[in-house]
Amino acid sequence: MANLQSLSTDQIAAFVELARQGSLRAAAEVLFITEQGVRSRLLALEERLGVEVYRKSRGMRRATPLTPQGKLLLPKAIAFLEHALELTELFASEPRVREVHVVASQYLIAYALIDVVRQFHARFPEIRVRLSARTEQDLEKELLENPDVAIGVAAPYESSPDLTYAHLFSMDWSLISPRRHPLSSIEKLRLADIVDAPLILYERGSTGRQHVVDAFARLGLSPRVEMEVTTTNLIVRMVEAGLGVGIVPLMPSGAVTRGHRLAVRSLGRQIRPIDSGVLVRKGESLAEAPRTFVEFIKAHDFSAKQP
Repeated sequence: MANLQSLSTDQIAAFVELARQGSLRAAAEVLFITEQGVRSRLLALEERLGVEVYRKSRGMRRATPLTPQGKLLLPKAIAFLEHALELTELFASEPRVREVHVVASQYLIAYALIDVVRQFHARFPEIRVRLSARTEQDLEKELLENPDVAIGVAAPYESSPDLTYAHLFSMDWSLISPRRHPLSSIEKLRLADIVDAPLILYERGSTGRQHVVDAFARLGLSPRVEMEVTTTNLIVRMVEAGLGVGIVPLMPSGAVTRGHRLAVRSLGRQIRPIDSGVLVRKGESLAEAPRTFVEFIKAHDFSAKQP
């Protein structure tokens, strides 16, 4: 302990705001101090750590002003401030309402997370979860670049090496078609049976599309893609309107197709299941609030059928 270097919350706050705002001037405005004040706090921080945490040179605008050492420090700095705030409120008469910002795919928000967050708020009223919908690609980018985002929940095809993935559940695929469609009467439906049907598929670049295309390609088949859309809900509505058939992953609850005039036929494991889980920045020590939510969502039974 004798060699422990002193760090102030002011120094750490200046660093975190620089990362969030992208410039000394913007950080100074948020902190209500001068630009030189921010710079002085950052220089003091660098002196104590013995490394450079942000780039001083001017020139081409970068996505972040942080150095590689600064990027490594950022998640720990955010946790440092969270823990410092918890200490100051340890003996407060009323707990502070804390917020956890979670980014997730539209599918998982609509069919999995809404119910989870409702239960979480009932159990932990002092922690509020803020959900933001993103595509898989945008979700990972947001998680890596936005320090305000604590957690991602997604079905990554291959997650970034800078993120840690914790599995939650898997979903098998089904064919959805209008009622009384010829494919709906086939008992053991194969991908070869579907190849000539007008298929409504996920957009290019999505995890869902890649799983489907890979499955057809392994059989030397090329499906007849009629339309490309961004969400499962759109596929369901277009199929119900008679515009084609769709191949979608379905939650055990039946929430995706409930209330729609559709026929559903399981495709078993002909297509690689969709694995969904929690993504966090590698090496990051989560503060209490996001850690509590991660533990809660891991304990949730996603296989249970909802009423």
